[in-house]
Parts: sequence; C-alpha cells; structure tokens
Amino acid sequence: MFGLAMVLLASHRTRVSVVNGVIEAHGPAIAWVLTHVTVLGGGAAALTLGHLVLGRDLEALESTRVHERVHVRQYEQWGPLFVPAYLASSVWAVATGRHFYLDNWFERQAFWAEATSDL
Repeated sequence: MFGLAMVLLASHRTRVSVVNGVIEAHGPAIAWVLTHVTVLGGGAAALTLGHLVLGRDLEALESTRVHERVHVRQYEQWGPLFVPAYLASSVWAVATGRHFYLDNWFERQAFWAEATSDL
C-alpha cells in the first residue's frame, strides 16, 4: 500500500505498467527518491515493495528485473515479516563485520539469481 501511495503522489510523468503480474513504475519523482533517499551510496536503481517495483527509469527496471523478482518472491514467502527480517539480516551483517547490503541474506539470494540467470 505504501508503494502504491508513493506512485500516486509522484504521478506527474510517472509511467506504470504490469510485467508478469508485477506492477512496475518509474518517473522523475521516483528517480529522485531512489537517488537521494536510500542508504546506498549513489542511491538504488530499483526498489521492491511487495508486488510493486519502483525504478529510476525503464532501463533500470529492465536491467534489475531478475534481481527485483527475487524480492517479490521473498515478500510472498515472508509476508509482513519481510521488512523486519530484511533489516535484521542487515544488522546481523554489520554486527559480524560485513557489509549491510552486499552481505544481507536477501540481497545475496537476489544477486545469485541475477548472476545465474540466462536473461
């Protein structure tokens, strides 16, 4: 619901489509948020919120599709516990001297799927 509200608020020049049952959205306001309001240096190319994927632009959505679909499946599996589990995985990574994002268990699954995809 939060993601859909964000898309509606950023609706000026926002483009929305459904790709294989997942809502994808991109536009200037979404690009600004993904660039400036994330904890990743340089921002994020895309972000998954349930069955909604927000991308900086169409190219970002296309290039991150395999990775973000893993997060869609994780949301399906974990339900409302996904966000707390994701955050806990980042905290665990930092607590054990690793990177909060690259060593997050959920991200490692997505990066592995991306690396082994034939798309």
